[in-house]
Amino acid sequence: MEIEMKLRLIHCSRMRWRRLILIFTFVCLSFWSEGLRAGSLPDAPTGRIVKVLQMLMDTNGAVAVSPSLFDRDAYQAWLMEHTNQVSGVRFDVCWKASHAQGLTLKVRVDARGVGVGGLPTEAVLERTVTPKIFHHWISLTLTGRGYKKLGTLAAWRVTLWNGEQEISEQRSFLWSL
Repeated sequence: MEIEMKLRLIHCSRMRWRRLILIFTFVCLSFWSEGLRAGSLPDAPTGRIVKVLQMLMDTNGAVAVSPSLFDRDAYQAWLMEHTNQVSGVRFDVCWKASHAQGLTLKVRVDARGVGVGGLPTEAVLERTVTPKIFHHWISLTLTGRGYKKLGTLAAWRVTLWNGEQEISEQRSFLWSL
């Protein structure tokens, strides 16, 4: 019985030392990383295009008949079949940026299409955005003459810009072809 108690005490003291060493290592690494960060240059703005939703718009400017995602997808499929009811395309872009307070950023959509006679066409949509703490959704629409000139949308690319510097990009599968 005494031997068993002594073995438990030895085991407990070894576990305490292991915990202390682990905590000490964690604290040292955190101070070391802070030292590296403090000695480096200020953080450059970073950002990311989180998600892009490309949707057709009907003649009333709607992309769905109800708020249901199932209804939206069904209506989008219906619009793809009934192209005479389509009046434009809308890009909903979810983006976020960090270390960009006070900067003016730009979200840009480059769209490629197939126009009259099977000729390739292009359209560019841009919007100036102001960074905040969390991610944000914005909508960019192409309607009227611009949409008619683009023809059938074939590929798209969405980018986030800080001045002349591209921060992030997301593109459709066909963009690279």
